[in-house]
Amino acid sequence: MLHAALAAIAGGPITVSGAGRTDRGVHARGQVAHFDTGATRPDTAWVRGVNAFLPESVAVLWARPVEAEFHARFSAVARTYRYQLINRPVRPALAARYAGWYHAPLDVDPMRLAARALLGEHDFSAFRAAECEAATPVRTVHSLDITREGERIEFVIRANAFLHHMVRNIVGTLIYVGIGRQAPGWVAEVLAARDRAKAAPTFAPEGLYLERVEYDTKWRLPQ
Repeated sequence: MLHAALAAIAGGPITVSGAGRTDRGVHARGQVAHFDTGATRPDTAWVRGVNAFLPESVAVLWARPVEAEFHARFSAVARTYRYQLINRPVRPALAARYAGWYHAPLDVDPMRLAARALLGEHDFSAFRAAECEAATPVRTVHSLDITREGERIEFVIRANAFLHHMVRNIVGTLIYVGIGRQAPGWVAEVLAARDRAKAAPTFAPEGLYLERVEYDTKWRLPQ
């Protein structure tokens, strides 16, 4: 959709490179992409003009010219994902497409304790999808915060980069701790095992959001 909308403004084919990929059902509040073009247009054309050709589910928020060396994916220094979970006996209706759901009561304190084992640089093979194409499973998790407000639980994880299904696999594994099926120390054991079969199943995509992509200030991009 974005390729077609940009092409309509540029007057020719456009290929976009994104900061990361999201699975079907996953959302993005702060995706960043770059493209090359010989067309000269005001920045507003790359925003309002492109949005006129996009479906309601996609909107360009800003556009800036950048040097040729910039790459939306490889120039990124950190990414933040947010997982929104509704924790109540009855499934959600209005939020069904925009939040995950778990029926049994979850205790966030053991989940927070377990999450500490994931901080820092580790081999995250245990949380990596079989079809992941990353060259290495080593990633650095800067923070992993779990908060609760009423029936809503949010997991916010910031790292230098992520593996395929990594956040959803982490959420599913922490939920096993939250229901008391596993002790908090089990997450460290799963991480050390580097075996995907040791972790919990991949959790639902609907609650996952690519929240933010960070770059060096030299690129002068909106933060």
